[in-house]
Amino acid sequence: MISSPNFAVVGHPNKGKSSIVATLSQNDAIAIALEPGTTRSSNSYPLRVDGETLYTLIDTPGFQRPRRVLEWLKAHSVSASDHAETLSAFVVQHKDDKRFTDECELLTPLIQGAGIIYVVDGSVPYSAEHEAEMTILRWSGRPSLALINTIGSEDYSDTWQAALGQFFQVVRKFDAVYAPFKQHLSLLRAFGQLEPDWEQTMDKATHYLSRQRQQRQSQSAAIIAKALTDMMSFQEKRTLMNDESIDANDNKLAEQLRKNWYQHQRDREQTLRIDIEHLYQHQRIRRQEAELEWHSEHDLFSEDSRNHWAVSRRYLATAGFGAGAISGVGIDALTFGTSFGTGALLGGLLGAAGSYYYGGKLLLPALKIASLNNGLKTATFGPVQDSQFAYVVLGRAVDHWWHISHRNHAGRDLLDLAPADSHWIEGLDKESREVIQKTMDRSRKQKSLDESQQHKFHKALEQCIAVYELWRAGRT
Repeated sequence: MISSPNFAVVGHPNKGKSSIVATLSQNDAIAIALEPGTTRSSNSYPLRVDGETLYTLIDTPGFQRPRRVLEWLKAHSVSASDHAETLSAFVVQHKDDKRFTDECELLTPLIQGAGIIYVVDGSVPYSAEHEAEMTILRWSGRPSLALINTIGSEDYSDTWQAALGQFFQVVRKFDAVYAPFKQHLSLLRAFGQLEPDWEQTMDKATHYLSRQRQQRQSQSAAIIAKALTDMMSFQEKRTLMNDESIDANDNKLAEQLRKNWYQHQRDREQTLRIDIEHLYQHQRIRRQEAELEWHSEHDLFSEDSRNHWAVSRRYLATAGFGAGAISGVGIDALTFGTSFGTGALLGGLLGAAGSYYYGGKLLLPALKIASLNNGLKTATFGPVQDSQFAYVVLGRAVDHWWHISHRNHAGRDLLDLAPADSHWIEGLDKESREVIQKTMDRSRKQKSLDESQQHKFHKALEQCIAVYELWRAGRT
């Protein structure tokens, strides 16, 4: 069995080494800072899928005195045949020398057999200092690859490309913060080209990661589906004591239940978002909206959210007709077909009319008082009566999913969930529209879904995610 390869990520301080490691290991816990010297020792970060380590990235300190190291190496080498041994001798002799602590840390993984990923900042000019670093790395004799990670606004990539090509087997441009997933896979295949023994393992890694991405997309749809049915069916309840004299129009009770209902819905949406973020191994996301007060433009119940994510009344009417027609089939079945489709038509018309009516206005839940068998009373607020609420939740959830699924683990900027400027769901197929509308109607009525209905709803939301992905791609 071939063991998974190790890659030491090396280079000058503050050139994006840790960013490369964070993105390629899917680990947003790795410290990334603007100050040089953030990484003071070598640390290993394996990428695991289904419990199997596909490869390990070793984050190393930056070179501090490459010219001094190279001078020592040249003074103690007889010929090119002893370069690797001379490099090992340098580490053994200087491991306790504070002047070369960083160099010994970064060279040790190479001596132990790791491949080299040399990272440079393409926004700064090439210099002799970098040439000393690259010469030292070449002395190790290890398979090597260079990445141009442009951090600043200037671009010296062409100069770097020409220089790096003289020292490294493969040279690639790679933006650790914004590189798309396809570029990740391309880079992993390039790693496999460095060493014949690695090719099969890295091909396996790209296959696993592609499959993982598909699985995460399906799992995201399931997470969103569960949240939607929870939020549409939720009812805030309170049991009243025998000695409580309460009127159904009691404003204080209604306000308390209303407040609790709203808070639950907001909290449930936040749980949904955290679940999606953790699914994609983002543990430390900071959202722009998290710093804002409720009832701001980013709030779930804001007019701004409704304006951006609610669907058109025409969409609701067509989706409602399909959902109503599906329900109407039951009438035809009861009459053994003698209604000649009247049930489906009637159900469709009622569904369309109801969806159209509810779609144009915000209908809040109402306070209801009911008597229990033991003489107690129960007060309830909910479930939601507004058909548009489901589409606001759905739009916000799918948009959040898109940002998370396309976010590299090197990203440290605030996640800004700015609303879209047009409605994407118009591209959804008719069957998926009808399934979503019917499911939301059932949830509003607190009717449970059987296994077949849950499966159809899950598949409909997978289609939503696919449509939104295409719509986003068309905007860029």
